[in-house]
Amino acid sequence: MKPVSSNDASLAPQIWNHAAQLDNIPVISTRSLVSPGARAVVIAPHPGDEVVTCGGLLQLLSALGHPLQLISITDGSASHPGSRQWSEKRLSVFRPQESVEALRRLGLPMHSLKWIRGGFTDNALNEREDELTQFIARYLRPDDVVFTTWSGDGNCDHEAVGRAAALAAASVGAICNEVPVWAWHWAARDQAQIPWHRARKLRLDTWTVARKSHATHAYATQLDGEPAIGIAPLIPPVLLERMRLPYEIVFV
Repeated sequence: MKPVSSNDASLAPQIWNHAAQLDNIPVISTRSLVSPGARAVVIAPHPGDEVVTCGGLLQLLSALGHPLQLISITDGSASHPGSRQWSEKRLSVFRPQESVEALRRLGLPMHSLKWIRGGFTDNALNEREDELTQFIARYLRPDDVVFTTWSGDGNCDHEAVGRAAALAAASVGAICNEVPVWAWHWAARDQAQIPWHRARKLRLDTWTVARKSHATHAYATQLDGEPAIGIAPLIPPVLLERMRLPYEIVFV
């Protein structure tokens, strides 16, 4: 399987649009994923991952009154290397602001949302995995239900956070679920590597999908690349198209 980069302009709508297994994924309800009264913790490697992975689930949990905690591991400031328009200093300010706007568009209660910012450097999380595990564990409780990126996703930061979150959750007795992002854009020949037996489908209604898509467009710095220096959009059109699907897939 070819490692996937969010800067890869060649991404195609492959597995998520063509795999026969998608039709056979069992449907799961919000209440089955997160028990009544339990806190949901979403761990995002980069700004935008919280919406891309489970922007629909966040809306459903909020509507049910679940306490929510978001852990943003990085501020995404290293996403445009060599850019004069988007220096690391400027991105460290803009990208968290985009996340605030995206969460507002989802309709989340910002006054009660607990939000932890890690300040780790993106594109190098696997080099600090032990520290990352300890950091995450500090903010988890035994009755939490964690959602984070899949440890086999094909992106080094997504995989490092997936592994660290799983270890941190296990250390405190919390439940950890993983969500694939870039894996859906692998070539069809690699679909056997996806753990279909763990996959569950969470259905989303029209308005939930619309709010999720609207929230994704809040990440202006990720929608336009800089072709002159070889930077493709971090959120390419094919991913925006997938955001309009009436379901989210979770590995339980």
